[in-house]
Amino acid sequence: MAELRIAVSRLRRELAAHPADFPDRGIAEDELAALAAMAAGGIPETPRLRRSLLLVAGAIGSVSALSTRLADVRSAVELFGEPPRR
Repeated sequence: MAELRIAVSRLRRELAAHPADFPDRGIAEDELAALAAMAAGGIPETPRLRRSLLLVAGAIGSVSALSTRLADVRSAVELFGEPPRR
């Protein structure tokens, strides 16, 4: 939980400080807030974590300045287990 809280917090700070505005910034901010709430509220549901991560990645994936922090969030989400195989 601590790694997820830290990773989300860092990405939120970097996103807030990032000067460029992009179309899906609001989506990224909303989903990062949801991830922060899940991390603060106990053990979150893994599918919901992954959904939020996917939305954040889709929203800011093209902003290379945020890629390191996004990778940190992804790593933290992966600590909750692998996605189900299809």
